[in-house]
Amino acid sequence: MPHEPRPVAVLSSNAKLMIIGQAPGTRVHASGKPFTDPSGDRLRDWMGINEDIFYNPDKLAIAPMGFCFPGLDSKGGDLPPRKECSRLWQHQVLEAMPQVELILLIGMYAQKFHMKDNAAKTLTETVRNWRSVYNESANPRLLPLPHPSWRNSGWIKKNPWFSTDLLPELRKEVARLV
Repeated sequence: MPHEPRPVAVLSSNAKLMIIGQAPGTRVHASGKPFTDPSGDRLRDWMGINEDIFYNPDKLAIAPMGFCFPGLDSKGGDLPPRKECSRLWQHQVLEAMPQVELILLIGMYAQKFHMKDNAAKTLTETVRNWRSVYNESANPRLLPLPHPSWRNSGWIKKNPWFSTDLLPELRKEVARLV
């Protein structure tokens, strides 16, 4: 690994809501706390909650596909989460938290792993089909989202249905569960 391992996750025996994202980025690796960056600000806004709720393990669990920062690519972006981490830990984490009712699948890595063949070919198709994904999943329900990174601002502008259709429903579900 390019850095010393520093797993970043918030596991809980009480939270009914869980976020499964990609992997910690540079800032999160440094802080040791998930989503302590602009993507976290955007995600909390999407969810309609503040930091007190977001970081309360009785309310919310966070388990990325890769628990440690995977390093940077040649363009300065984060590398994909390391596959061995998700294969080793994702199922064990979920089995240890049977009380979780809803999982927010942030980004394609989480969607492809947890939705398997039900994930569409593109993130846009998968997120556009969010109602079907949500309605057809159970114990826990799944809700696919794009990554809240600033790099996806163009995607959000090109897909206005995300803000008008999905986000209000996301906020309702989050309010119900926290």
